Amino acid sequence: MAPATLTIVGNELEAETLCGLLRVNGIACSYRRTDVSAGRADGSNAMSGPTEVLVDESDLGAARELLPES
Repeated sequence: MAPATLTIVGNELEAETLCGLLRVNGIACSYRRTDVSAGRADGSNAMSGPTEVLVDESDLGAARELLPES
């Protein structure tokens, strides 16, 4: 089973919060910084910048239903 991108959030703190919601609902979750934030050369905090939230492809539909409405 392959990981699929659920969404991209502003930073790792937001990603961890969203993963907590998913995990409580039985959906495994991970996250990684996007190329944009990983390549930051301005010396800013490593936790800042766009972060991709990943779930298993088979959980994508259920995970989308749990996303907070914007």
